[in-house]
Amino acid sequence: MDASKKVDLKIIIIGALGVGKTSLLLQYVHKTFHEDYQTTLGASILSKMVVVDNTLLKLQIWDTGGQERFRSMVSSFYKGSDGCILAFDVTDRDSFESLSYWRKEFLQTVIPTEQSFPMVVLGNKIDLKERQVSEEVASLWCLKKNIDYFEVSAKDDINIVQAFETLSRQALSRVGSSSFCKQLAVLAWIHMVMIFHVSFTTMDSPCASFPCTFLASVPYVDQHGQIS
Repeated sequence: MDASKKVDLKIIIIGALGVGKTSLLLQYVHKTFHEDYQTTLGASILSKMVVVDNTLLKLQIWDTGGQERFRSMVSSFYKGSDGCILAFDVTDRDSFESLSYWRKEFLQTVIPTEQSFPMVVLGNKIDLKERQVSEEVASLWCLKKNIDYFEVSAKDDINIVQAFETLSRQALSRVGSSSFCKQLAVLAWIHMVMIFHVSFTTMDSPCASFPCTFLASVPYVDQHGQIS
C-alpha cells in the first residue's frame, strides 16, 4: 500500500428519527453497541482509517439527526459529501417510506444533475422479529434506483463493514474519475492557451516583441478534482 495515496472522504448518514444511525456509526468505528442513545441534535462526527483497493482512506462520517424541526439544519451538512448512507428501520414502515424524501433532498442539495451519486441503503434492526418491511420490498425499491441494499444489525454487527466498504469504494471511484476528467480539462485549457500564445506572437503586435505569458494562471486541481 502506498501511504501517499491517502484520500479523505466525507460520508453522511441520513434517515428518519430512531432508525439507529448513531448505533451504525459507533458499531462501525468503535465496535460498540448500547441499547440507549441520546437523540442526535444536528450532527456528530467520527473518523476511521481504512484501506480500500490499496488506497488509504480517512473516512469522516457524519451522523445526522432525523427530527423534523432540525431538517433544514441537517441539509446544510450535506455539501461536500462524497458518499451517502440512507438508513431505515425494518420494524418501522414509515421510516422506509421516508427514504424517497431523504434521497431527493440530499441529491437536490449536493448535486442535482447526478442521480448516480455514491449511495447505499441500510435496513437496520434485522435482529428484531417485528418486521414491517420485507427484504424483497426494500431490495426492489433500491433496484429501481440502482442503489446497493444491505440488511444490517447495528446490535449484532451484521453487514456493517460490508456496507461501508461498498460505499467507500463507490466514492473513491467517483473521486478518481472526477479528478481525471478535471485534469483532462486543464490539459485541454493549457493546450488552447499555448495555441493562442503562438498565434498571437506571430502577428504584428506588441506581443511579437514581448511574448505574452498566460500559463502562470494554470488552475490547481485538488484530490477531489476541484479546480481552483
